[in-house]
Amino acid sequence: MIESLLFGLLTGFALGLTGGGGSVFAVPLVVYGLGMPLHEAVVISLAAVGATALGGGLARLRDGQAELRTAVIFGLSGIIGAPLGAWLHPRFPEAVLLAGFALLMLMVATRMWRQASRQPEETRLIRAGRDPGPDAVGPACRYDAGGRLQFTSRCAIRLTLAGTLTGLLSGLFGVGGGFLIVPALVMIASLPMRRAVATSLWVIAMISAIGFAAHLLAGQRLNLAITLGFVLGGLAGMALGIAVGRRIAGPTLQKLFSVMITAVAVFTLVRSIAS
Repeated sequence: MIESLLFGLLTGFALGLTGGGGSVFAVPLVVYGLGMPLHEAVVISLAAVGATALGGGLARLRDGQAELRTAVIFGLSGIIGAPLGAWLHPRFPEAVLLAGFALLMLMVATRMWRQASRQPEETRLIRAGRDPGPDAVGPACRYDAGGRLQFTSRCAIRLTLAGTLTGLLSGLFGVGGGFLIVPALVMIASLPMRRAVATSLWVIAMISAIGFAAHLLAGQRLNLAITLGFVLGGLAGMALGIAVGRRIAGPTLQKLFSVMITAVAVFTLVRSIAS
């Protein structure tokens, strides 16, 4: 119980600070820290991270940072992909899943770091009144002068496709998808990093719930004691992460997010190859 509390604290801190990365930590911590098989760790991760993200989402809703309409479109799209991911999960060897999980994390971390370094302006809100130039396609989603999302068909399609892919990976790898949701919200929905972090918590809560239900329907069991420890520790870590995140600039926060993902990816990849 003590170990699950500590691991939940770390997971919640990552969620509160970066809006993602919770499951990136949760799955390896349960597998390697508590010595549980991957299939059980997946269910624990989805339940604990989903509950923690919901708590953080409610907290961030009060400060007006979350883009709820974007979160609903993105999250509900996960219904399409999550059951397929849960169906595919037991059909792959554990080592293959962990290796694929690690490689995916490295790809996302590299993209996020490059964006923050070369185009830090992309971490800010892109408004419709800004002229992108005659030859520029521009981002899929833009916002009016008041910061409200301009809901176009192109924006909706991009968000739906990204949400479906995230749901698939959620069911397959047992992740809430935050490490994919935040980059998608920054690069596709044109959200600044801080608002992407707040919005992602709601998306994570929805997609985690969908993935969790899919795994239960597939016959997986939930360890209530470990899950409870993760949730309690996660809520405390969430509050701390949110407080620290408010003091860090957007591009710096994005780079920190990339470093955290890379560290866990390398550790997971090495352990999967060694086993």
